[in-house]
Amino acid sequence: MLLLTWNIQWGLGVDGRVDLARIISTARGIADFDVLCLQEVSRNFASLAGNDGGDQFARLAGLLPGYHAVEGVALDRYTEGLGRQQFGNMMFTRRPPAQILRHQLPWPAATKAASMPRLALEVVLMLDSGPLRVTTTHLEFYSATQRAAQVEALRGIQQDAASHAADRAQPAQAGGIFEARPRNGRGILTGDFNCGPEDAAIQRLQEPLANHAPAYVDAWRLLHPAGPRAPTAGVHDKKQWDNRELCYDFIFVTEDIRAQVRRIEVDLLTDASDHQPVLLEIDV
Repeated sequence: MLLLTWNIQWGLGVDGRVDLARIISTARGIADFDVLCLQEVSRNFASLAGNDGGDQFARLAGLLPGYHAVEGVALDRYTEGLGRQQFGNMMFTRRPPAQILRHQLPWPAATKAASMPRLALEVVLMLDSGPLRVTTTHLEFYSATQRAAQVEALRGIQQDAASHAADRAQPAQAGGIFEARPRNGRGILTGDFNCGPEDAAIQRLQEPLANHAPAYVDAWRLLHPAGPRAPTAGVHDKKQWDNRELCYDFIFVTEDIRAQVRRIEVDLLTDASDHQPVLLEIDV
């Protein structure tokens, strides 16, 4: 399976143009992906630089026929004179989702720090080898306190998912609201974590879990245990990132599938966003 994750900054490139078609053509040029995870998708936010305020969720879905489009709206509000405004994540999968879960992450007060609601979008895919959970998220940038709380929630989601491995299907409920769909601890977690690999939040995310639930491990370090990491932010947008190149975008896999990771790489060429896409190849 080929999975690509990318913070697309609502399609805003370093050239100042918002171009969703460029985002998709760039992604397709990197890989014939089975799963595409995107962060920073907007609906009705003309205030964003270069944006026309359109429905990017619908536009992106239209650019990827043949994929199942899943919206993960984190910020959802009504503004007088503007109407409904939404912002968040999105996922595209070749296989139909067995189920979709939207986990609103903690949003504790952060005095004097700008912040917004955050979400983890989970899609369960049924493969020949069994269920695989793919989750994408985008943690808070300005508040370490909020990021820490959000990481604890991600750990709790993983713990909860692993406990569902004991659930059994209920054929009598097929298609009903109480039908038990398969879900377990085997999964991939992607996204923009807004902190570096040495940050306490990233270390905490990978700590052991209770009841033998499989913990997350950094897929990059599985194949690159030593040496520098490829940066994922500030590679081309030097102004916004103050001439810093940082690694904020990660792919984690649960430890029970760590041996199946075949490739992970960062595309350093594109300047279609202020972040770089990250590609994972894994046998599942």
